[in-house]
Amino acid sequence: MIDNSIHFHSLTDFILDKEDKKRDWIISSIIEEGKELGEINIIFCDDKSLLEKNNTYLNHDTLTDIITFDYSELNTISGDIFISVERVLDNSNDFNVTFEQELNRVIIHGHLHLMGYKDKAEEDQVTMRNKEDYYLSKIS
Repeated sequence: MIDNSIHFHSLTDFILDKEDKKRDWIISSIIEEGKELGEINIIFCDDKSLLEKNNTYLNHDTLTDIITFDYSELNTISGDIFISVERVLDNSNDFNVTFEQELNRVIIHGHLHLMGYKDKAEEDQVTMRNKEDYYLSKIS
């Protein structure tokens, strides 16, 4: 189930392993949520470039692991997802999980945002975490 509407890019020397497997997993989650796939770019970067985006577009002066720009229309999921590889690595150490496990969590988190899930309110955070765990159980 290869689809060319999900593109992986890197602004660093990071190379994503199992790209096709991750693409299939993302597409499956979108289909399961009853959505349609549009154009999605996943861009891997460093802390500095993500901090600049956080300052410029969200007016936040903090490090973060992910920023999602949602261009979805109606039921078609589209957007740009920027992921700091440095944050993912630090978080994987802090949470005592592998880099790949934390990367998968961040990837699905961004896609859940594109599918309409929020995480500002406590109740929304619980829903988001449960959805993350559910979809993480579907990738090995």
